[in-house]
Amino acid sequence: MVKCRCPRLVIAGSASGVGKTSLALGLTRALCRQGLRVQTFKAGPDFLDPTYLRLASGRTCYNLDGWMTSQHYVRELFASAAGDADVAIVEGVMGLFDGASPATLEGSTAELAAWLDAPVILVANAHGAARSLAALVHGFAGFEPSVRVAGVIANQGGSVRHRAWLSEALSSRSLPPLVGMIPRGALPALPSRHLGLVTADQAGLSPALLDQLADACLQHLDTGLLMELARSAGEVEIEPPGARSTMATRTIRLGIARDEAFHFYYPDNLAMLQRGGVQLVPFSPLAEDQLPENVDALYLGGGYPELYAERLANNAAMLAAVRQFAHGGGCIYAECGGLMYLGRSLTTPDGCRYPLTGVLPIDTAMRKSARMLAYAEATLAVDSLWGRAGQVYRGHEFHYSEITEDDARSDGWQPAFHVRRRGSEAAAEGFAKGRILASYVHLHWASRAEAMDGFSGWFGG
Repeated sequence: MVKCRCPRLVIAGSASGVGKTSLALGLTRALCRQGLRVQTFKAGPDFLDPTYLRLASGRTCYNLDGWMTSQHYVRELFASAAGDADVAIVEGVMGLFDGASPATLEGSTAELAAWLDAPVILVANAHGAARSLAALVHGFAGFEPSVRVAGVIANQGGSVRHRAWLSEALSSRSLPPLVGMIPRGALPALPSRHLGLVTADQAGLSPALLDQLADACLQHLDTGLLMELARSAGEVEIEPPGARSTMATRTIRLGIARDEAFHFYYPDNLAMLQRGGVQLVPFSPLAEDQLPENVDALYLGGGYPELYAERLANNAAMLAAVRQFAHGGGCIYAECGGLMYLGRSLTTPDGCRYPLTGVLPIDTAMRKSARMLAYAEATLAVDSLWGRAGQVYRGHEFHYSEITEDDARSDGWQPAFHVRRRGSEAAAEGFAKGRILASYVHLHWASRAEAMDGFSGWFGG
């Protein structure tokens, strides 16, 4: 049995929008400034906050998702990533108990806290509240026996007297202690993180902004008490890793789109490919005019093609290179933004229509509101690089674009998946033809041992 003893905290919210992201970033940065190695994680399938957390810690941030993966996988990934860290910070998603089910812990931050035996620091909006905060904390602390709320951060607080009242209200009912109160206006505003509006990168979250968040946390939070609570976490025990995924019989060179327009990738997905003998070769559809030499396949991930539609369209050489690669029998896997890039055109919210690769006979357009936000259970509809028809993967969808014209079925394309979303029947999704597979679904395959078998087999491995 392998044991991970890394101290850890889950920063969870009483609801969305209470400031847990700002506090997770600020606390991470503050602890790093104290000389600690901080390993961060993000609950749920989000791609944006992990980018910010990576900037705050200087270490790769990993997603932990109970619905897309499994308890064993979550614990193994945590132990692997946090093994050499001094403390781990897990930023929650939505409210503490919100997830894939209204009746169970499935897919929630609370589920992860229980699986990792991690103390929860509950962030709540204290504006206009005093003893009522104690009532709220009482409900959260006693709601699920397997989840331990160990401390409370009151955000949007008022005066020093307000903080004293909140602390006394909690202690009077023997509730978890107040570990800090953030006064209104003490945290600098973060850029909007809604998909399709602002990209999560160094430009959006500067070192100066991170330091302002850290300064607020150091001033208003008891970091000593927080570390004491983090050290109260139990050990994470996992079985020793067994045989890893199939190794390819030869090196597979995978060209992966990595720039401002395409950067939504789960790092553990990529790590699994590398363990299996895949060489990741980054390229930029924005800035480069040709594909990397001698690549066996292309991976076009999600991102913000709509923000860079004009530059993508003007890079005629790269569009032609991708088109030629596809028409020459090259293997291409595309998700969400990558799917859009493979289409004939993309129409932006201002009504401008930009021509793209035309590999897929579809057109897409951005809308002002989200067209899909859901977990997705995807059954392969055809044999592909991820295995045989009938194999099941899990992932998620989050996009503001939609397909406006679709001539694919008349051109010999087949559905890539049969996708089941919560509360709906299975529906055809995506496009598959020859060695090309594209859809809106972001698959998580690192938690599926058979994924590498299918991938390497697709290339004769």
